[in-house]
Amino acid sequence: MSTAPADSIDVRRAAAASIGWALAWVGAAVAIAVTAISASTVLDLVGVGDPGILTRYGLPAVQTIGEIGAVVAVGGTLFAAFFVPPQSDGILDVGGYRALRSAAVGAMVWMVCALLMVPLTVSDTTGFAVSEVVSVDRLITAVGQVADARSWLWTALFALMCAVVARIALRWTWTLVAFPLALLTLMPTALAGHSSTGGSHDIATNSLILHIVGACIWMGGLFAVLVYARGHGHFTALAVRRYSRIALWCLVVVGASGVINALIRVHLDQLFSTTYGQLILVKVAALLLLGGCGAWHRRTTIPAVTSNGGDRQPLIRFAVVELLIFAATFGIAVGLSRTPPPENVNPADMPATELILGYSLDRAPTFGEIVVGWRFDLLFGTLAIVMAVLYLRGVYRLRTRGDAWPVGRTIAWLLGCAAVLFATSSGLGKYAPALFSIHMIAHMMLSMLAPVLLVLGGPVTLALRAIAPAGRSSPPGPREWILSLLHSPFSRFLTHPLVASVLFVGSYYVLYLGGLFDILTEYHAAHVAMNLHFLLSGYLFYWVVIGIDPAPRRLSPVAKLAMVFGSLPFHAFFGVALMSTDSVIARTYYNSLMLPWNPNLMSDQRLGGGIAWAAGEIPLVLVMLALLVQWSRQDQRQATRFDRREDRDDDAELVSYNAMLAQMAGTSTRPVTATDSTSTAAPTASPHSRADAQSEPPERR
Repeated sequence: MSTAPADSIDVRRAAAASIGWALAWVGAAVAIAVTAISASTVLDLVGVGDPGILTRYGLPAVQTIGEIGAVVAVGGTLFAAFFVPPQSDGILDVGGYRALRSAAVGAMVWMVCALLMVPLTVSDTTGFAVSEVVSVDRLITAVGQVADARSWLWTALFALMCAVVARIALRWTWTLVAFPLALLTLMPTALAGHSSTGGSHDIATNSLILHIVGACIWMGGLFAVLVYARGHGHFTALAVRRYSRIALWCLVVVGASGVINALIRVHLDQLFSTTYGQLILVKVAALLLLGGCGAWHRRTTIPAVTSNGGDRQPLIRFAVVELLIFAATFGIAVGLSRTPPPENVNPADMPATELILGYSLDRAPTFGEIVVGWRFDLLFGTLAIVMAVLYLRGVYRLRTRGDAWPVGRTIAWLLGCAAVLFATSSGLGKYAPALFSIHMIAHMMLSMLAPVLLVLGGPVTLALRAIAPAGRSSPPGPREWILSLLHSPFSRFLTHPLVASVLFVGSYYVLYLGGLFDILTEYHAAHVAMNLHFLLSGYLFYWVVIGIDPAPRRLSPVAKLAMVFGSLPFHAFFGVALMSTDSVIARTYYNSLMLPWNPNLMSDQRLGGGIAWAAGEIPLVLVMLALLVQWSRQDQRQATRFDRREDRDDDAELVSYNAMLAQMAGTSTRPVTATDSTSTAAPTASPHSRADAQSEPPERR
């Protein structure tokens, strides 16, 4: 790792801290100003007492400062992971090392602010002053009753984990752990607030997740690039180019998700007539301004940095202005979350089903309703479409340079993406949270059908062929990131047959028979997490069993077959156990939906058990066919390699083998020549030639 004078490092750290705190206080000031506009309206609507000025304005200020800390954590981990290369031995470069240390500080600030938000949230919810709720007993009681307080505790826990990993990490591979942890700290707050309640809250929550993640990556990446450029980083031009690509997509995601979320909360005619609508218009104006800043970067500052002279001053000056706009936008967003939306958006007589699920289910599920009644899932539906587009782009890149790619793999991948889309966004995904049997169908599609098809598509192999290598003298790129992840100890651990099997089959028992489903099923976040687990655990298992892509572990066909048949009894027993149980899983949750067609919960659960028991047949057929084809191709490749080797050395191995047989039989005293052997042995030198030669009588040899 390169070194620098201690006083220079201290100056750079002080500069980074000064920029971060300036952004935090600008955002906090804007949040307080926005909150002051609607403070009296909030008290009237909530119907609780005034908790005092400390809670009223301290809460948005602390939340904004914490979110700026989260931005720094996300940006620092992203920068260390993908914007600058590590050293040749995998140790972080000085730029990545400093970025991770800044991320650790940002995560600690986020953790402290999240802990402070617990008593502030309790005070705001109950109407009591902070001084009256800070006792341990009252906080423990309140946390059990106030969902937002529990969300802040989870945020503090995730932020602490992120800070620890970012602080101790020295190797580049650990950034692949720190970055997801930084994003995980955003989830509790994304799943709370206005978007988590009322009608269409499933779409609103998913759009808010995309909105917050996109905004934090956008602003955090810019902050990390600014600090690196101010520190005269060696790879500034590379970091700017990579950030520019990500920033463009962040702009698209933030803009689209923001529009979707706003249209759910506010009608178009309320944008100008309500405070909530006016704040949305201000956010839109800020987004357009940030988009203009990005266009200016692409036109002016990025060419200046990437030119031969490498002038960084335009980038530094303009990035500071852009970050201040970002900070003000975050303050507006926090103030908006404190402003009540229009009352007529969520009427008081909303049905229980719509309050819990976000939409109504007036009719029992039919085949036509499952096929036609779609409700697009912004997370998994978008993921399926993006995966299909990226795959086709890789195939197109191979074809344009004259390389072939099997059509069957493309078809398998597209069918797998279609299975994910159908399981989450069709009528199947719409009815899955309301009926256990439909949930089980979606579960089986996500864990057993879609992963098989996706694995047979060979996406990693396609990526390694379609993405050009960085070259020996160039910094690592996406291809090198994939290879590093493939060969990491973490991947080797996950692809152990026992680990992959336990994650795949064992989760069924823990989730449904262990009582976890009863606890999680009422939360939208739990449904998202379950779908993600089903998809990832299934992909991991079938990657080990029938994967075309390179894997950290090489298993023989016999071992793969043993994994398949070893998991079958556990899967079948799980279905039988569901059909045999006497108690309804998640009875309270399903009863609370008050569905007008009122299904028989026990019968529906037993139907779900039967579906789980029988669902393994189609994937099993696909897996067995894939194994047979792979086994046959492996034999063909081995025979081809053997033939080529024998052609190169004039059948030396066969000559030696026949000479040994002749010596053992004692029927020949002269050396066996290649001409003799080829005239009496089989015409091709393959493993079968040995068996044929050995089965012939000695006099014929």
